[in-house]
Amino acid sequence: MNTPTTLSMVVTVVLSALLGLGMLGCERTTADSANSQSSSTPAAPAPTNRVDINAAVRQNLGITFVKVESRNVARTLRVPGRFELLPTAKREYRAAASGTVELLVQQYQTVTAGMPLYRLDSPRWREMQKELADAEASVKLAQAGVDSIAPLLAAHENHHAEIEKAVDLWAARVTTLEQLQNAGGARGDEVAQAKASLASSRSELAETLEKEADLLARKSETAAQLDAATSRLAFLYEAAATLVGTSAGELQQPIASSPGSADERASTPRWRTISAIEVRALAPGVVEAVSVVSGGVIDQHAHVLSTVQPDQVRFRAAALQSDLPRLADGQPASVVPAQPTSPANRGTRAARASDDAAPFTGTLTLAPTADAERRTIELILTPAPPRDASGVVATAPTWVKAGVSAFLEIVTSGSGRDELAIPLKCVTRDGTAAIIFRRDPADPNKAIRMEADLGLDDGRWVVIKSGVAEGNEIVLDGVYQLMVATSGTITKGGHFHPDGTFHEGDE
Repeated sequence: MNTPTTLSMVVTVVLSALLGLGMLGCERTTADSANSQSSSTPAAPAPTNRVDINAAVRQNLGITFVKVESRNVARTLRVPGRFELLPTAKREYRAAASGTVELLVQQYQTVTAGMPLYRLDSPRWREMQKELADAEASVKLAQAGVDSIAPLLAAHENHHAEIEKAVDLWAARVTTLEQLQNAGGARGDEVAQAKASLASSRSELAETLEKEADLLARKSETAAQLDAATSRLAFLYEAAATLVGTSAGELQQPIASSPGSADERASTPRWRTISAIEVRALAPGVVEAVSVVSGGVIDQHAHVLSTVQPDQVRFRAAALQSDLPRLADGQPASVVPAQPTSPANRGTRAARASDDAAPFTGTLTLAPTADAERRTIELILTPAPPRDASGVVATAPTWVKAGVSAFLEIVTSGSGRDELAIPLKCVTRDGTAAIIFRRDPADPNKAIRMEADLGLDDGRWVVIKSGVAEGNEIVLDGVYQLMVATSGTITKGGHFHPDGTFHEGDE
């Protein structure tokens, strides 16, 4: 039967054996390694801050370089956000009347102002043409009535003047006969006949005055009818122009009915020649959405398609309310992409278009209200398109599209002058030291490990105060791998012994 003392002695013997074997193995390995090194390899080279980066190493590690350049690095407040279309960037085209639609463009097609978008064959347009024809006829009839009054009034005036002369003559005749009758030289029947003729002439004169009043009333009536017919025709022209999508003046422009014929003066207004409504683009843009198919019958006010102007965007971001003391309306700001282009790829056309250096600035506007629950406030920036040296508006970077995420940068402090700077991604940490690798100008297959003397950074670029010159190449991609390979503080691979000591190697 085993006693506690016996078990304790067994455990002690086993542990001693294991420790002995471990120490023996480690000592044997160490000794073998020392003998091997002393017999086959020379002494290790002295430590150096240079590391080989030949073509094979650069390819395997994906090493890229960026040049030291002069930049105005400032302390900035970076706020994430996204681009969105301006309210005026989108335009909808709806059917002004019911009918059969025929599309003339495709989705995502670029259109220019005045370009045909779709054609609408509408019964309402036929009715409008009939109303226009009736209105023009009414105007012509009213104009004819007005034109006929003038000669009637002229003839009536002549008739009136003649009757007045007849009245004057018979009045003088009656007076003469009465004087003769009083002297005994005229008969009574002659005087009576003269007075009857005078009364008849006066009656005709009264009738002419009544006729003249009637003609004047007809003149006013026909003038009013002409005004009403003209106004109605003008309103119909405006309604037809709205239906067709053009101006009233263009609808009335004459179009030669038979060009090249003997009678080229024969013409007809344009509205008579329109068989279908052709809707044209009112502004340039890109067809965003199409809601109908060619040959479909649509109702009045139905959505046909919509266009957008992709370059008319603004940036919306959400900042913390704690940053409000550093923000103000009208403050200059800029937008930078969320994924900066790698300097190794900046030679491509697409990369140049989305280069970080492309200016994209604007004026900051603070939202009138804040979000009390999230403790944020929205910031809106309407970017001002960059201009070249001649003042011509340049094309905005291609990465700027509605819905694209980016960062809003607002300068809060800075030196205001250009200083030597490198991308912040070039800097890695070895313990507490900031490390960069500068490509040896004398040997492009070597990189020099340096402790970076850093200054102000804006989150993407950092000022480097010493050790480099403008144009020097600094390792960007692969900097961490180089740091690990040259570090003296990072623990290498090895194994632990049962006594808790660590030894390099596998045995």
